[in-house]
Parts: sequence; C-alpha cells; structure tokens
Amino acid sequence: MDLKAAIGFIFTLVFFTSNFAQGLLKCRCDLDSEDCLNNTCETDGVCFTATIKKPTGSIVHEYRCLNKAKFFPPEDPVSCRPSKTGKDVFALTCCSSHDLCNAELKPSLEAELLVGVQQEKSQDWTTGELILLIAGPIGLICIIGLLALTFYQQRQRLGITKFPLDIECPDDQSVPILQQVDNLRDLIDLTNSGSGSGLPLLVQRSIARQIQLLETVGKGRYGEVWRGRWRGENVAVKIFSSRDERSWFREAEIYQTVMLRHDNILGFIAADNKDNGTWTQLWLVTDYHENGSLFDYLSRATVDVQGMLRMALSIGTGLAHLHMEILGTQGKPAIAHRDLKSKNILVKSNGSCAIGDLGLAVRYDAGMDKVDIPLNHRVGTKRYMAPEVLDESMNMSHFDGFKRADVYAFGLVLWEIARRCNVGGIYEEFQLPFYDLVPSDPTIEEMRKVVCIDKQRPSIPNKWQSCEPLRNVAQIMKECWYANAAARLTALRIKKTLTNLSAFDREKV
Repeated sequence: MDLKAAIGFIFTLVFFTSNFAQGLLKCRCDLDSEDCLNNTCETDGVCFTATIKKPTGSIVHEYRCLNKAKFFPPEDPVSCRPSKTGKDVFALTCCSSHDLCNAELKPSLEAELLVGVQQEKSQDWTTGELILLIAGPIGLICIIGLLALTFYQQRQRLGITKFPLDIECPDDQSVPILQQVDNLRDLIDLTNSGSGSGLPLLVQRSIARQIQLLETVGKGRYGEVWRGRWRGENVAVKIFSSRDERSWFREAEIYQTVMLRHDNILGFIAADNKDNGTWTQLWLVTDYHENGSLFDYLSRATVDVQGMLRMALSIGTGLAHLHMEILGTQGKPAIAHRDLKSKNILVKSNGSCAIGDLGLAVRYDAGMDKVDIPLNHRVGTKRYMAPEVLDESMNMSHFDGFKRADVYAFGLVLWEIARRCNVGGIYEEFQLPFYDLVPSDPTIEEMRKVVCIDKQRPSIPNKWQSCEPLRNVAQIMKECWYANAAARLTALRIKKTLTNLSAFDREKV
C-alpha cells in the first residue's frame, strides 16, 4: 500500500465521520411534503429550495429536506446540481450551513446556478464556538489518523494491499466480487440477496467503465441507445443528453426500487455519469434484446395467435407487477409507468416482452398516502394519453388515476399487436393507434378532439370476429378504452384473463 492510498483513505474517513458528527439539520419545508411538521423538517443531508415556473406562467418556491439516502451518486448528488433542462423552467439550490438555511434561498431562473451545496456567508461566532470549531476537527483528524495508521499497519502485516474504499476509477481488483462471477446474471443473483434492488453503486460504476460501445441501435428525444460489450456479453447502454438528466436520475432511481426486478421489466444493470472532459455523459446500462422494441419488431414481422397472446400476457404481467404494492420490510411501492407504448417495450428472444423506459414513472407511498411525482419537464406520448390526461380532468393526487391511464395505453399497444396477428395468411399492416385520424406528430389539441370530444377509438376489423382469440383480445381492448377510467380493467384482471386465454388456446392446439 502506498502513501497516496493511505492519505486518500484517511480523508475519506474524515469526510464520512465529520458528516456523521454534524447531527440532523433543520430545514424549512412545505406542509404537503414528506415528514414536514410546522413548516420544519430534519435531515442528515441538505436543505434545498426549488424555484419552478408553472405552465400558467406563475413562479413558486418549494422547500424540502434531502436525506443522504437519496444522494445519487453519493459523492456528487444530481439533485443538488444546476438544472440543464432550461433555466427558465426550473432552478434548485442546496445548503447545509445552518438550520433553516433554505428559508433564505430563492434560486433565480435566469442566473447561473452553483454546482453542489451552496456555501452560505459565515456567521458571527462566540469565543467558545471558535475554539470548538478549530480544535474539534483537528482533534478528530488526529484520532482518525491514528486509527487509520493502526489499520494500515495491520493490513500490511496481513499482506493486504488494497483499501476497501478505492475512490480511483474502480476495476476488477478494487471490486473483488467481480472476480467471483462469469456473467451478469450470476453477478445480479449474487449481489441482490433476494432484495431485487439493483447492484451496489461501486459495482455498477466498475461495470459501466469496462463496457465497450459497439454500435448505435436507437435514438430518441432522451439521447441514444448503444449495443455494448462487457466480458463478452451484450448490454444496452442508454446515453442521455445533458438536458434530460432528470429522466436519467429518475429512471435509475425507479429501477433500483426494492423488489422491482421481474422477467417482464427490462433488467437494470448499472447507472453512471461519465465525464469525457468536454461534457458529462449519463449512462443507464440494461439487458440487451436483439429483437429491439415492440414497435420495431411489429414493423417488420407478424406473429401467430400464440405469439400474440404470449406478448400480450407478458406485457400485462409486467404492468401488474409495476402496479402491485408488496408489503413488508423488503416491500415494493406501487408504481405507474405513465409512458407505456410499443417503443418502450422490448421483445425478448423467446417472444415475450419486457417493459422499459421508467423515466416518467410515479410511485405511491402508502404510509404517507402520497404520490411521488418526479420534477421532470417531459410529458408522456400524446398519442397514448388517456382521455382524462388529455382534458386535464385526472386527479394527480389520486394514484389509481395513473394506473388507469396505463391500462388505457396498454389497450392501444394490444391493438398494435393484434393487427399483426397472422391467421390463415390474413393480417393487417403495422400502424400506430389513430394513424387514420391524426398526423404523425399530433398535438394535445388534436388528440383531445379525437379522443375526448369525438370519443373515437382505434377501429377493430370485422374479420377479427371470426377468430375467437382475436375476438376475445378485442374485447379486452374495449374494456381498457372506456372513457370512464374507473370502469376500465385493472392490470391484474388483464393478466388473469390473458392467462386463461393462453391456456385455453394451447389446449385447443
């Protein structure tokens, strides 16, 4: 072990220990926010103030606590960075210098924001406070230095040459767990320990920095998707543009929700922010599926009846898992997707599907009876928006409304799949929902007129009535499209119905 590594370890310990010694920080907060009592909350992290420009043009200030547990990544929280999404819409500043420090903050939408925690002006100190301020950290550093030196000497005697906290670019040697596995599936199984909450951050960063990008496989408003290689395995790397960092952060956060991992949810591997010297790349690494999105797959291929039911059931099962709340200490909150469409669903090699793109997802906190809605400038895809979303009649504080909007979008995806079902050589060409009623990039007003005022829905060909599986699937679509959101099927009911249809069709074959 060299002196540089020992010094680095000492300063790492000083950082974490000094933060621990600070105790809880009091912050101003809004009464409708989590853990807010009498406009005050306590945190082991930082206070922040957000300035937000509403769609109506009004400007509001919101005050919150940000706990260390929500720091991502821990050494440079995205939540405390300046917004790159357009300074005329959202600005945020953090502070930790003294209690209620954020009550004095009002971030400007026009001014350049500071990176990280804002440093406040120093306060007047008493003599005793000055002595403690100066002598305390010095004494603490001496104690920690002595402990670190003793620890270092013991490791040297044992022949250990690496510290467990290596803040250099991690590799196989600094993350021994990577040496114990041959593939990603074994690694995820080994590190999850049944929680399904994702790999440890250090392992994620190690994997991300060992990936070789090979080719672009997709582009969108968020950035690009690449096919990459890690130890001979294909992975998908979603590289977000800097203006969409909130989607990157939100998607990484949602993917690492406890118990989220599921066969019909796109498999999350790692998230990392990589600075190439010119700009910061925001990476999200997931399983790679060579068939691409459901949109791409249906554009070039048809499916048989069993293939249609397999796809529909797998999407319904994934949606039911998202919507389901799992109770317990290792439980999972209910989650709504908010942007379900064929381009956000991946087709696996066995013909089943996995739901991806969780950047707009919302979670329901049952204990607080509150919907966790991300601060994000993006909205869902207009073509797939439910009537209550288009006419803005949905109650945003009622979580069931978000689930019902997902079900409406699922019905449209089911229609896309059914059109490509090949029965006796007869099938429809691939089209997006409402292709014959609105332009390729419809506006909210155009969609509102078609869906809410004219009450139109995608047309169902008459020939589907002569094929029992297609007739049954068409009935499910209709029950997903009701204008009355409360009358729509639930994701769990869709899953059970499609399970019975698939089993019945297999028995007939």
